[in-house]
Amino acid sequence: MKEIKYVITDPLGMHARPAGMLVKAVAKAASKVTVTAPTGTADCKRLMAVMRLAAKQGMELTFNVEGADEETVAAELQAFLSANL
Repeated sequence: MKEIKYVITDPLGMHARPAGMLVKAVAKAASKVTVTAPTGTADCKRLMAVMRLAAKQGMELTFNVEGADEETVAAELQAFLSANL
């Protein structure tokens, strides 16, 4: 299992557009990808679950990637987070 910790820097937090992009980015992965925020835990392949976290600027998110392609997915996820949140 790979774990990625990321603090949101976007002033708008994880609003609809980046949340949708996140779901799309991990949708094809064979691995299970979850995100934990101070407000709860969500499956990253489910848009409404990710939106329900209401992640704001400054919140630390912990992403867990577990599965056959976890190395690749974790690297892509880290790049996505840096570029979009």
